[in-house]
Amino acid sequence: MTNSNHSQDDNDRYFMMLAIEQAKRGLYTTRPNPAVGCVIVQAEEVVGQGFHPKAGQPHAEVFALKDAGTRAVGATAYVTLEPCSHTGRTPPCALGLIEAGVKRVVIAGLDPNPQVAGRGVGLLKQAGITVSVGILTTQAEALNKGFLKAMRTQMPYVRLKIATSLDGRTAMASGESKWITGAAAREDVQKLRAQSSAIITGSETVIIDNPQLNVRSNQLGVNAAQIPTPKVVILDRRGRLEYDLQSNYQLCQHPETLYWRTESLIDLLKNLVKEHQCYDVLVEAGASVAGSFLQQQLVDELIVYQAPCLLGPQARPMVDINPLSLAQQLRFDIQCHEQLGSDLKLTLLPL
Repeated sequence: MTNSNHSQDDNDRYFMMLAIEQAKRGLYTTRPNPAVGCVIVQAEEVVGQGFHPKAGQPHAEVFALKDAGTRAVGATAYVTLEPCSHTGRTPPCALGLIEAGVKRVVIAGLDPNPQVAGRGVGLLKQAGITVSVGILTTQAEALNKGFLKAMRTQMPYVRLKIATSLDGRTAMASGESKWITGAAAREDVQKLRAQSSAIITGSETVIIDNPQLNVRSNQLGVNAAQIPTPKVVILDRRGRLEYDLQSNYQLCQHPETLYWRTESLIDLLKNLVKEHQCYDVLVEAGASVAGSFLQQQLVDELIVYQAPCLLGPQARPMVDINPLSLAQQLRFDIQCHEQLGSDLKLTLLPL
């Protein structure tokens, strides 16, 4: 490989990283659409940039091209996801790039949405535009795990969040649990909720804790009012709860709360994708629900907030599973770990 090729690869990675930073600006607000960023470069100078802020509003390419103006002619566009080729609530972005006169388009990864799925690249190439695909794909796809998984499998990306003591306990035997972890860990949970289309909990958790399960943080870099409210799903097989304006339980006062009363968690997850366009799902529930998701291998990511305390053997366990031998244990790979205040956050992927 020549030095010029090395230089081009370095430039592509640098400008794609800038596009990824743009995409992050829409991380909490674009649902059910993916978070996408775009940077327009002319003679190694950024002349335009933009991101997709919200479903129904223009896509990242439109904002970047408007920012670039006539300097888009002959330029290179860096986009974190394949430009769309269909007309929805907004015109096709692939055509916008063609009409703007860009010479080259660099794409982090293809869009598995059946309405796009390579068609955007095809339109660009037919127009004589040079297309490069596969620059910082892993970093770009990390922003849209739910959308990408749902488009590929019709199942959402499921995160299971648990707050626990050092000895793996989540509450006292009485149910008392506020608060095991500190303020920094609880603030971090707000980020998980803000990027979730749906939050699943159990009826027992509602009855014991009476949670709100809402996004109320003012430290997310965006006004909480702009973040789409996650759909709350209560697993209520025994029919103990229902919508009631006068209910003592906060979640039961909202008519949009979904009560799931069948046993199949797989059917629930498929329903959330197909009927509600919920692609990122957060599970915040007790040991029984957590154990069911884990044992049925429905968890894509386990997030554990571990407080430096001991609650003892009579306290409630973090998950209700019962492997009979080490061969049946559930094992995980530690993706990352960080300290939040006095607590430890572990992000784990099932093996």
